[in-house]
Formats: sequence, C-alpha cells, structure tokens
Amino acid sequence: MKTLIINIKELLQVREESINKISGKDMANLPKIDNAYLLIENDVITDYGSMDNCPTINTDKTIDASGKVVLPAWCDSHTHLVYAGNRVQEFVDRINGLSYEEIANRGGGILNSAKRLNETSEEQIYKESKLRLEEVMKQGTGAIEIKSGYGLTVDGELKMLRVIKKLAENYPIKIKSTFLGAHAFPLEYKENHSAYIDLIINEMLPKIAQENLADYIDAFLETGYFSVEETERIMEAGKKYGLQAKIHVNQFTAIKGIEACVKHNALSVDHLEIVTDEDIEMLKNSITMPVALPSCSYFISIPYTPARKMLEAGLPLALATDYNPGTTPSGNMNFVVATACIKMKMTPEEAINAATLNGAYAMGISDTHGSITKGKKANIIITKPVHSYYQLPYEFGSNLIENVLIEGKLI
Repeated sequence: MKTLIINIKELLQVREESINKISGKDMANLPKIDNAYLLIENDVITDYGSMDNCPTINTDKTIDASGKVVLPAWCDSHTHLVYAGNRVQEFVDRINGLSYEEIANRGGGILNSAKRLNETSEEQIYKESKLRLEEVMKQGTGAIEIKSGYGLTVDGELKMLRVIKKLAENYPIKIKSTFLGAHAFPLEYKENHSAYIDLIINEMLPKIAQENLADYIDAFLETGYFSVEETERIMEAGKKYGLQAKIHVNQFTAIKGIEACVKHNALSVDHLEIVTDEDIEMLKNSITMPVALPSCSYFISIPYTPARKMLEAGLPLALATDYNPGTTPSGNMNFVVATACIKMKMTPEEAINAATLNGAYAMGISDTHGSITKGKKANIIITKPVHSYYQLPYEFGSNLIENVLIEGKLI
C-alpha cells in the first residue's frame, strides 16, 4: 500500500538524521519543507522532499494537501486514560472553593476513582476507555502512554493493566503501559505505608511481570503521598523486573524528588509545576526528560511549569495531557500545545518539538515515532487549509485537523 501526499504547504519536523530528543535553544528550531510531498509505504515513511523533486510513481492513494500543514502525530507520554465513571462533582467542589488536598482528605480524588474502578467490571472499563482512545486518535494523537493507579489493590491494578493491554492489541496506535500502584495510599494503609509498599513489591509486581503487563513503573512522589525514600524503594523494585521509572514529581512541593529520580535513571519526571535551581542542575546532562502538563495547571489553577527558565538552562522539555478524571479530563494535545504557548510562553516551534519528538523520547519510542524521518512510523496529522502552522496554537478553540493517519491508515 503506497500513499502519496502532495502539494503540502508546510511539512514540519523533518529530520534527515534520526535524533532522540531536542534540548535548550535547539527547541526553537522546527525544520520544515515548504511545498512538499510525503511518501508512505504500508505503515512507514519512505520518502519526502520538495514538490520540485516529487517522483512519478504508481500509488494506491494520492492525497492533495494544497494549503495544508502536515506534521507528525502527537506523542502523549503521560495519561490516566483508563478509569471508571467520572469526578464531575469534584469539579464543582473546586469551583466552590475546596482545594485538591481538601477534596482528597475527605475521600475524593484518587481514592474516589479507586472505589469506582474496583466496583466496575473489566469489560465496562474497556468500553469506556476505548471511546476516550478513539477520541484522542481523531484529535491527532498517534502514540500514548497509559498508567494504572486507580486500582490500589492487586486485582484492581491488574484489571487496569489488562484493559491497557487489550487496547494496545485492538488499536493501531502505539501504547505504552505504566504501573502506578504507588498513586496513593489506600485508607487501610494510611498509617502503615511500608505494608502497602510491600504489597506493591511482593504481590503486584510479580504478577504484572508474569503477564507482561507494564513497560514502566511510576509513583506519586509528593508531600502527603509517597516520600523520596518510599519512591526509591519502588524504583529499585521496578528495576528488578526491567521497568524503568517515569515519576510524578514537584506538582505541589519540591522535596529533592528530582534528584532521586535522576539518580535512578528515570526516563521522565512529570508535572514540575514547582522547579528549583537545584532541580535544574540535577537534570542537566541526565537521561531524564522533564515533562510538563499544562492542561492540568489550567484545570485546577496551579502554577505552570517554568518552561522558559528550563529551556534557557539548556534542558529538553516534553508536553503531555495528564488525561485523567480528576484534574485533567481532556486528552486533547492540540489544547496542550496551545496552552504551552499562551501560558508557558513557549514558541510554536518549541511546543511542537515538545509534543512530538520529545514526547516520543519520554515514552522510549523516539527511534520510531515523533518526526518525519525515513523508516519511522507513518503517524501523520493533516490540517485543514491554514495560513501557517502558527494557527494551531493561535486558534486554540478550533479544530484545525482534517485527517489523521496512524501507521499509514486514515482513521
């Protein structure tokens, strides 16, 4: 199956040589070709260039992209897309003045979602989750990480991870699975943290490994949740099963969590609404990708990740949605990119780099996703006719996507 896209107004994120991430001032550069073509064979990109050099070949499908922008599909490296029900009442509670912490302390938040999930069948959770997945695919997401963490029991966590595995088997989108048993302490372990961590390490992890249900391990490293020492125990345990860490950290407080994550070679540190100079120094020259979640900041009115400070210090940065029922009930990466530009003062070039190639890095898939590079997966966004790609963040409330191809197929 050969698909040729012709007359592309702007072909973005063109990388002749495959690179795994972009950092600092280099994030301001988004390589592109004007008046371009793109050739796809089966599920991979095989050629591209100026229309002046467009080959004359027989194809199965030709798409005329006159006036349109083509770019790699979004790589969303942090979501909680699998869950049961919703937490719409907490949305109203926040409007009425309750904080995230106050809602959690009275049985809301993560524990609310855990109660619902454990009361819901695996089949029903799959039905609800696949609708969300189909929606984000239509919005241009071509690769996604999905976490567990709303089970907080052996059976509940396994149920979530099996749903994620089933989604990966039934949809063409690349899905990475993260075990987040350390999302919160269940009420029965509130005064006995060590016993719950023992449950994670001695019961959950062996069963997850036996069924090959996870790619990564995560913990909510935060004041009132998992301490630095507790998170280090979990990261060490994950390593024994081949699970690299991707850690929630610095959402509300900075307690030297980033230092611990870097020490343990975490693939990513996510949230970072609070970032100290010491944190930035720790991240320099590490393999750990900082990940910002601006739509979470938008939804619960907390600070935004200080992107400018981090980029000026030479760090890379990825963007993701944090799609979850409590603090970010949206998986729309277009809104994330726009919010990063509007609220975090990232340029469109920086934001697109962060949402494509750096997002792929934060999922461990930058060798196959995130850029227009020969041999990479043909995960492509085709916009509606636009004046330039700057309209994507500028017209933040409009749907400017006309078509999405995932692994070479229109969805």
